[in-house]
Amino acid sequence: MIKVVRGNPTPEELAAALAVVRARAAAAASAPSGAPSVPDSWADPARVARDRLPAPGPAAWGRTYWPA
Repeated sequence: MIKVVRGNPTPEELAAALAVVRARAAAAASAPSGAPSVPDSWADPARVARDRLPAPGPAAWGRTYWPA
């Protein structure tokens, strides 16, 4: 059961929100249960070192992870 807690949606807005919820539920139900999940791109360590390695020097170790 879905209940509107705040606001006063129009019938069209409510129908659109329910369509999204039903589509997500159908997609989740049809997905294989043993499938490995794809990690988010923000968690990919390769995105940090994508451009180039830092120049060598005494503080190079600090620049190896955080991009400038």
